[in-house]
Amino acid sequence: MTKNIYIFIAMFAFLGANAQEGLPTYSDYLTDNLYLIHPSMAGASNCTKVRLTGRQQWFGQEDAPALMTASFNTRFDEYKPSAGGIILFNDKNGYHSQTGAYLTYAHHIMLGRNTIDLNQVSFGLSVGIIQSRLDQSEYDLSYNAGNNPSLLPDPSALTNDNISSTYYNVDLGASYHLLDFYAHLTIKNLMGTGRKLYNVDKESSNLQRFLISMGYVFSSINSDWSFEPSMLFQHISQTKETQFDINIKTYKKMDFGKVWGGLSYRRSLDGAEYYSTSGSAEGQKLQYITPFIGVNYNKYMFGYTYSHQTGQVKLVEGGFHQITLGINLNCRAEKYDCNCPGIN
Repeated sequence: MTKNIYIFIAMFAFLGANAQEGLPTYSDYLTDNLYLIHPSMAGASNCTKVRLTGRQQWFGQEDAPALMTASFNTRFDEYKPSAGGIILFNDKNGYHSQTGAYLTYAHHIMLGRNTIDLNQVSFGLSVGIIQSRLDQSEYDLSYNAGNNPSLLPDPSALTNDNISSTYYNVDLGASYHLLDFYAHLTIKNLMGTGRKLYNVDKESSNLQRFLISMGYVFSSINSDWSFEPSMLFQHISQTKETQFDINIKTYKKMDFGKVWGGLSYRRSLDGAEYYSTSGSAEGQKLQYITPFIGVNYNKYMFGYTYSHQTGQVKLVEGGFHQITLGINLNCRAEKYDCNCPGIN
């Protein structure tokens, strides 16, 4: 395999790890965890929600990306519009790692004339404190760069030690629910100090990521089945990268709660060229297929997500595994006459 392919794989691994810029955006929002990416969903549900996630990429690969999150969100008062939440996370990707916390305030405004038909707009603001770390103690400077010594790091920039940078950022979001329809707009890293992790003159503080998602829940009268097609569009301001998700999720009501599952397809609109072993120039765009399943059993929930990268060039054949555990507390009666699992 040529050096070009290794560089190509490294770039795709970088894209898949979301550049270590705050909390990464994966597919965990599909497992009853919308608050993890949309601050406006804090306290939107009729229950207080506690969620734990664990994600491991590329089993068997040393220093593969891994993510753990813990989140809590609730309405401050059943009859008041204010809500809040907190997210804690630890993210590791090779020599890089980051630990952070977000505090969220959300406000929910009813637009309808009654409290039965759902017509609600929500706003959310999250402030995050993040510490990024870079472990330089295991760097191998013996790599042969051949005719391109610029591939080697500058030895004067290495301290052979762990370095860290602490910074803050702000996420801002809005959501709209109308009966069975919903839409979300979130700007992650809208403003902040930016990290200063590398020994360079300027490290960009523009970490903005724009997220737009929407969906609709279909169900027949008196049916225990419902179907939810949805999409997520995201754009990274600094690198001009654009990705989209197309999702389908199915719910089945049970005596103990509900079971659900679905499929997600993520594709990047930005590709890269590489030279194959035959020497010909090829192109490939980042693509993931993600099946997911879960169950809500009384007040508990469990979800499993598996993401598989497609294409000719991959680091390993194994995919990305994620487990979500949750508990719903202080649940109120479902007051809205709609198929709206994010609310009821």
